[in-house]
Amino acid sequence: MAASGERAEISVRKRRVGSKRTETDSAVSGGEDGKHSSSDAEKEKPLLSLQPGTYWLTRIVLLRSVAFIYFVAFSVAYNQNKQLIGEHGLMPCKSYLRSVKRYVGGKIGMAAMAYTPSVLWFFDWSDMDANLDGIALLGMALSGFVLVMGMANMVIMLTLWVLYHSLVNVIDDLLIVCAGWESQLLETGFLAIFLCPVWTLSQVPHRCPPSLICIWTFRWLIVRIMLGAGLIKIRGDKCWRDLTCMDYHYETQPVPNPMSYYIHRSPWWFHRFETLSNHFVELIVPFFTFLGRRLCMVNGAIQILFQVVLIVSGNLSFLNWLTIVPSLACFDDASLGFLFRSGAGAKKAVLEIQSEDVAGRTPAPTKGMLIRQVVNISLGILIGCLSIPVVTNLLSSRQVMNTSFDPLRIVNTYGAFGSITKERTEVIFQGTLSPDPKDPEALWEEYQFMCKPGDVYRRPCLLSPYHYRLDWLMWFAAFQTYEQSEWVIHIAGRLLSNDSTVLSLLDHNPFQGRDSPRWVRGEHFRYKFSQPGSASAAQGKWWLRKRIGAYFPPVNLEGLRGYFQSRNWPHPHLQQNRK
Repeated sequence: MAASGERAEISVRKRRVGSKRTETDSAVSGGEDGKHSSSDAEKEKPLLSLQPGTYWLTRIVLLRSVAFIYFVAFSVAYNQNKQLIGEHGLMPCKSYLRSVKRYVGGKIGMAAMAYTPSVLWFFDWSDMDANLDGIALLGMALSGFVLVMGMANMVIMLTLWVLYHSLVNVIDDLLIVCAGWESQLLETGFLAIFLCPVWTLSQVPHRCPPSLICIWTFRWLIVRIMLGAGLIKIRGDKCWRDLTCMDYHYETQPVPNPMSYYIHRSPWWFHRFETLSNHFVELIVPFFTFLGRRLCMVNGAIQILFQVVLIVSGNLSFLNWLTIVPSLACFDDASLGFLFRSGAGAKKAVLEIQSEDVAGRTPAPTKGMLIRQVVNISLGILIGCLSIPVVTNLLSSRQVMNTSFDPLRIVNTYGAFGSITKERTEVIFQGTLSPDPKDPEALWEEYQFMCKPGDVYRRPCLLSPYHYRLDWLMWFAAFQTYEQSEWVIHIAGRLLSNDSTVLSLLDHNPFQGRDSPRWVRGEHFRYKFSQPGSASAAQGKWWLRKRIGAYFPPVNLEGLRGYFQSRNWPHPHLQQNRK
């Protein structure tokens, strides 16, 4: 419906331009020759403002936005993957790939690639850290180029998609990071491949106009993201229906930021308004996409504003930044022209193309352009077919969120915060040099993570769009037992040996430059924001906490030997000696 509306507007615009030409011709004195020369001069005159209905500038904005998210994601991978899945990481990906290889028959072939799509299968596994660094650095270089230059081709965007796919598949399977933003980036990155020419590097490649089909695949993505998030809430926690969820969200979200502290104390009516607004934005506004150009832009503007509010109020990785990207496809060149300098560069090139189109001098389609049209139609058919199970899931009363129905994660289902935790609990690691952990006089000292709550005097961090994976995992671990999150004990073993690999993921090691702790334990605490203006806040406390009990009992290296051997984990003491 929106596409037909855009074509109608262009048609009307052409008729108006033609009408103006006729009026000018009749005003010119002279015969038939004078009229023709005036008409020709009018046709040659360039347009002074961008016209709606084309997406050359939209493509530049989309490519730069996708590149920015890729750059952040690969930066996270470069800084943290070695510690998580490297040679001496918590869960080495080499061990995982070997187990998959055994499962599929001992060969690296199509079965292995189908089970875990990753270029790591084809690398030399003797130095997995170098492999992980190489993938991340190449991804940062390519995405940085696209971000700065505002141009790309299919080869670059396909390479970025393959590289990030290779990392996400092993991280998701190893550390169970069921974060929807990973699949969302892969789907967004896949669509971005088809925005570009095959080889050409140009911001405005004249022979490769942006496909309206591709623009609509981005719009379809933002519709599914928002409807998925809205429906999972309505069908999930009843606090979304009685409008009380925002009473808890800011305090209990994975990694609050400083604004979360203040917004949490907003009046009750403001939290009710927030919840109602959330339902409106996620369940009603997405349908504006199909109601013509203007309402489609209204949808894009509201979705961007909504994501900015979420960015300001919490650290949700690059999720909200990423969700802004498909919303940009709701705008055409005329609405995005203010982002570009007038009279030069891409904006000038687009004005020239639009002038040629109005003058009826559009070049005849080449064989390559016709092939590209076939590719674009094929993309639309592919997205349509893969959307069938996604739409079925959206309509189902048993809706699941953040799920992929195809191994390449081309079309996925999304959702967030279907249930809201009413209390915040945290696992705090503590170590002691005391030989007896039961000694009442034993001094237990706390480790601090990069961003998650720990020290009650530490201000919540401002982190987004960056992301600390381990901090996020610890938020999930607090809902479970250590038997359900065995990697927590793996961390404890590494802390007992003052292992630099794991300690690099932490903000504070109380035993830095000292002997390794003899015992490490996990304590379970309930956290609440302090009341602004209270005595606690005056003392500098951002948090108040109360001990719930032990999360896991005191452990030492010798006591963990059998536990580590049963899981084929290298014993931390032996690993320290090897270093």
